[in-house]
Amino acid sequence: MADLNASPSTTAQPSVDALPDPVPDPVRWQRPLHGRVALVTGAASGLGAALAAVLAAEGCDLVASDIRADALQMAMPALLGHGVRASALPLDVGDPGAARAAIERCVATMGRIDILVNNAGTDVTLPLSDLSEQDWLRVINTNLNGPFLLAKHAAAHMRSQGSGDIVNVASTAAKRAWPNASAYHASKWGLLGLSHALHAELRPHGIRVTAVVAGGMRTPFLLDRFPDLDPTRLQDPASVAQAIRHALLLPRESVIAEMTVLPMQETSWP
Repeated sequence: MADLNASPSTTAQPSVDALPDPVPDPVRWQRPLHGRVALVTGAASGLGAALAAVLAAEGCDLVASDIRADALQMAMPALLGHGVRASALPLDVGDPGAARAAIERCVATMGRIDILVNNAGTDVTLPLSDLSEQDWLRVINTNLNGPFLLAKHAAAHMRSQGSGDIVNVASTAAKRAWPNASAYHASKWGLLGLSHALHAELRPHGIRVTAVVAGGMRTPFLLDRFPDLDPTRLQDPASVAQAIRHALLLPRESVIAEMTVLPMQETSWP
């Protein structure tokens, strides 16, 4: 997830170092996502890290991005250990120039882009009276504008390829509301609407768009903000990553436009 204390506008422009092809691995050639390339945002921790690991295990080459460059670099050895090509991309998704450059670098470095996962997210948990314009814009830029920008540029390449998958990680915050989270709710409700609109628009071009309404997960993004939560009632982000994997592995004739993945013990959502 995005660094809750970082200022998105001050991050460095994205850069990706091209990596040599891995040593041929006969097992990798048999993995269902071999030959595909994915860009995953917010990949340094939480759901993003879990999903990057799941995709790499299936043979998918990866561009892993996050606003936290140091944390992202620490995650790279595990991805490379799956015998795939993997690059780290420091990225502020809400920066229009950086978002465009990220897609271009992915295609230039990896040769294509087949999967885009808009997972990076942030929140400022404050009442309306204390929420500044900068706070509002920071949340909207990361959670809504970023996915729009990345999807726009990725879809252009996917259309030329004739296929692709865009996964937008929303939240149960896109279906309900609680106090002191107006920016977060606005961004996630907007992301869910954007995802369904893109599903309708891009499906004729062979591009599948899936919205993931994820319930509470045992991630720093949630537990650092709400330390009183009982972790045992939350779900492992790896479980949500497996659900996304299932959507990506469906035959191309089918698409899951929206899925809801909830912890069995969470009582605040049906």
